[in-house]
This record gives sequence, C-alpha cells and structure tokens, in this order.
Amino acid sequence: MDLFDKLQILTGAAKYDVACTSSGVDKKSSQGGIGSAAACGICHSFSADGRCISLLKVLMTNICIYDCKYCVNRRTNDIKRAAFTPRELAELTISFYRRNYIEGLFLSSGVIKNPDYTCELMIEALSILRSQYNFSGYIHAKAIPGADNALLTRLGLLADRMSVNIELPSQESLQLLAPDKSKHSILSPMRHIQNKITEKTSDVIRYKHAPKFAPAGQSTQMIIGATAETDYQILNLTESLYKKYNLKRVFFSAYVPVSESSLLPSIGSKPNLLREHRLYQADWMLRYYGFSALEILDEKHQSLNPYIDPKCNWALNHLELFPVDVNKADYESLLRVPGIGPTSAKRIITARRTTRLSFDDLKKLGVVLKRAEYFITYRGKTTLGVKISQDSILRSLMSDKELSLLSLNGYKQLSFFDGDIEGVVKKCLTGKT
Repeated sequence: MDLFDKLQILTGAAKYDVACTSSGVDKKSSQGGIGSAAACGICHSFSADGRCISLLKVLMTNICIYDCKYCVNRRTNDIKRAAFTPRELAELTISFYRRNYIEGLFLSSGVIKNPDYTCELMIEALSILRSQYNFSGYIHAKAIPGADNALLTRLGLLADRMSVNIELPSQESLQLLAPDKSKHSILSPMRHIQNKITEKTSDVIRYKHAPKFAPAGQSTQMIIGATAETDYQILNLTESLYKKYNLKRVFFSAYVPVSESSLLPSIGSKPNLLREHRLYQADWMLRYYGFSALEILDEKHQSLNPYIDPKCNWALNHLELFPVDVNKADYESLLRVPGIGPTSAKRIITARRTTRLSFDDLKKLGVVLKRAEYFITYRGKTTLGVKISQDSILRSLMSDKELSLLSLNGYKQLSFFDGDIEGVVKKCLTGKT
C-alpha cells in the first residue's frame, strides 16, 4: 500500500474525533527550528459540524484489538486497514507543514498489539519530528488508556496537549458498548497527566529550562446520543471532570451511526447536532459564566430546551432576579444576563466609570440587545414596548432564534480530499511541484 492510500484511510478514520482545537500556548521555535505553537499561530478553520480542520488529523493506525460497538475502527468491522511507520508519519507532517497546508498535528491511534506498543510508535514519530526536524509546531497527542505511566510521561513531554477520551458518560454504557474499556482505565491516565502537568509546572518555576509537560493542558471527548444518558447526567459529569482533573475542554460529539447493532441507533438516523450545540452552550456557561450544572438542569428538568439557548432558558425560569440595572449591577450579575458575555460585561464595568450607559451605548459595547433587552434596565426604564412576562419573552426569543441551527440537521463531514486536493497531496508526497 502506498503512502497516499494510507493517508486517505487514516485521515478518514480520524474524522470522528472532535477533540482538537487551537494551541492555547505561547511556545515559539528555537533558533534553527521550524513551526510555532503560539496561541495565535494556529489557523483555525471549523467544519459545519464543529470539527477542527486546521491540523493534520490522522491516526497512527486504524488496526485495533478492541471491539467498541460505536467505533468504525473496531476489530469486527470489515474495513481497509493501514498503519504508518513513525518515519512515514513524521515526514508526511513536515511535508504538509512546509507547503503551508497545516499548522500542526493531531495524532491518535487504534490499539495495535497492546497499549504500550501503540504508545511507543507514537512516541517514536513525535521524537523524529521534535529532534530530527526541530519541529516546534503544535502537537496534540491522544493518550492510549492502559499504557504504562512512564510511556505517557514521555509522550506528554513531546506534545503540547494530551487527551484521554472518556468515550461514554457512564460505566454502564462502557460495559454495554465498549466491554474492553473501563472507567478506571480512562480516568487513571487522566489523573497521571494532571499530576505530571502540576509537577512540571512547579519545576519550570524553579528551573528556567525545565522541560514542559503538555503545556496546553488536557482535554477529553464524550459521545452523545449512543446511549440513554440525559443532558443532566452529562453536564454533571462534565463539571466533575473540570473540577477533579482540571481539564481545558470537554468535547461533545453527537453519535454518528457507522455500524448496525441492536444496542445503537439505527444506521439511517442522523446525529443530533442540535443537542450537541446546546451542550456546548451549557459547557460555556460552566467555564466562563460562573454557573453550576445544578443551576442549568435538575432532576425534574433533565433535558436542555431545544428552542432557546440554556442561558435564556435559565433567565426565563428566574425572572425574580431581573431586570438588572446595567449602571449598577456587579460583574457576576451582568454575566447572567442573556446577550451579555464576559467581554461585554468587562466593557460595561469600564465604560460606566465615566458615563451613564444607555441602550445605544450597550450595542456599541457588544451587547446582543435582542436578548438582553428583556432582562436589563437603564435608569429604571426598559426598551420601549418590551413587556416583562415569561410568555411574551419566550415568544420573542423563539421568533428570533438563530436560523443557522436548522442547517445542523443536514450533516456533512468535510473531507481532506474534497475538490482537486488529491493532486495537491500527491505532489506533496512526491516532492514534485
């Protein structure tokens, strides 16, 4: 099998993993090196379903000893198999980078032979990139659950970000769909990565040239819709992961039917991308708006409202806290107003030190008035004609909901090989321009 065929198979197999983003670090190349992982150095471009396409997103191999029912690469699935050698993957990455096709590498893998052997292959590939090619660009490496901690440590010293996919929201779901995996086998490497990040951060403070371990932190991915867990359960798990393991991101991936099984949604069903979108909005509330999971959902209300975003839904259920005066409210109160985000809240706090803000001023500061106007006042006044009642606000918000969400029903995965890219890729592989 030639290198192009391997690339086509292994980039296609990697497209279901959504846990890749821009770098979030400020690491530049040393003298004589190439690439940069600076926060602004990653050119982010996202597909319609939220998947990042700025990195070379590829598997080391799609050969796997596990039989996870939801995975296209499971051992019982009859698909073409391929595997890169470490040298092939390193040279391929550098070839694409030098031609400005990519800004970094997202490397995952099926489990070939055993977790330790797979991890060793990934370490060798990244070692070639870092040592022989002096590549300082962004690298996101997926930790292999079950691999020895010493190997995970070596991998983390070569990567900018690491992640361990939690896969499914509960131990029961793992036992049902991924019997080769367990909650402990996933959370154990996650804890090890957290401890090493803390340890190496302390070393860097004491010793200027101490090596950094995964300086962009760690993340995880959760498949949504393959099993029956509610949004309430998912958000509580998400909050727990942020608190216990200090994760940078929890990614949600709407289940894409890729195989027939009585335990899974039918092969013809579409992924619930609207639910995925709502969970990302709720996740934003956890990370940046000071909400807790129990404020967003509770045992009596276990699903996010599909018609309005979670922040508007919360505000409608707590109208006793509104309206707030934009010229007097503190930062935390402003953050809870729909249409006001962290940036616009800070601008309001700064601007009102020198002037009393009007509704026209708020629009200039970035406030989304079509949402915020129902929950704020200026000198005791509301926008002309606005009625503060739950029914009237709900009707207005539903009529103004984003039409772009409708397009989420038409799922289409962007391909690395769309258009005339095949010819371009072959030129890159052969070195002929």
